[in-house]
Amino acid sequence: MTDEEIIERLRAGYCAFNRGDFDTAVAFFHPDVEYVPVGGQPPIRGADQIRAWMEPSAFERQVIEPRDIVVNGDKVLLLLHSEIRGAGSGIEMEVEAWTVMTQDSDGLITRMETFFLHDEAEARAAAGLGTREPG
Repeated sequence: MTDEEIIERLRAGYCAFNRGDFDTAVAFFHPDVEYVPVGGQPPIRGADQIRAWMEPSAFERQVIEPRDIVVNGDKVLLLLHSEIRGAGSGIEMEVEAWTVMTQDSDGLITRMETFFLHDEAEARAAAGLGTREPG
């Protein structure tokens, strides 16, 4: 797959997630995928568990938009912008975070790890990229 095809595939997955089509969104994941959430939370393993995790619970609405995507071989670094509304509270917030995805030769996501926004250097290293030059 070309870098452009990888980027379009990832955007399609996020579009499916944002419209609540979780079955289509999870089809982009390998059955044995591992997701490592931010903040030391325990990993989520397997496409079935990822699918269950996608179901709204604490959030009434969550829209995730890739703002920047850098492909580096089988790794992809994404800067994600999320708009979230709490289910019970109705509180709205916006959050940005880094995510590194690893893909197999079929383009399925085998690993996904999220990093706080201030951990850009760590996210870039996980994606096999050097530090960004200022300016």
